[in-house]
Amino acid sequence: MKSWYLIHSKPRQERIAGENLERQGYAIYLPMAGFRRRHRGRSIHTIEPMFPRYLFIHLSDQADDWGPIRSTIGVSNLVHFGQIPALVPDALITNLRGREDEEGIQIIPAREFQEGDKVRIAEGPFEGYEAIFHSKTARDRVIVLLKIAENYARLKVDQTVIEPLS
Repeated sequence: MKSWYLIHSKPRQERIAGENLERQGYAIYLPMAGFRRRHRGRSIHTIEPMFPRYLFIHLSDQADDWGPIRSTIGVSNLVHFGQIPALVPDALITNLRGREDEEGIQIIPAREFQEGDKVRIAEGPFEGYEAIFHSKTARDRVIVLLKIAENYARLKVDQTVIEPLS
């Protein structure tokens, strides 16, 4: 019977490890997700592995040859807990696959803010300013209250440019 196990890859080599394992006949799963990253002062949308340095492999503990896995280019090792390989529940893989869009990218729900939450504006002319979340409007826009000269000014910004204040 086949089960899912966890592979630890070398840094930024999840895709290379997956391609090489597939080339050897192994079934792998590398969940990808869209993220907003800051690059040279700008916010860009990237598609990256959902779990950096990890991917899943579907193996039989009796029929499959586990020997070549560790020496595969891009693979660091098979994750173990003591002497036992880390077994991943089938329900987790099913759940992850169920959250993918038609392109195979994980759909990560946008963070929901509540009225009164303290936020930071992450980009644009007000980058770095702290504000208070007021409300959500149509088309992924939100209203935040920005304190200017001892008064609060309402400011409409894209929801993707605010982040929680920790």
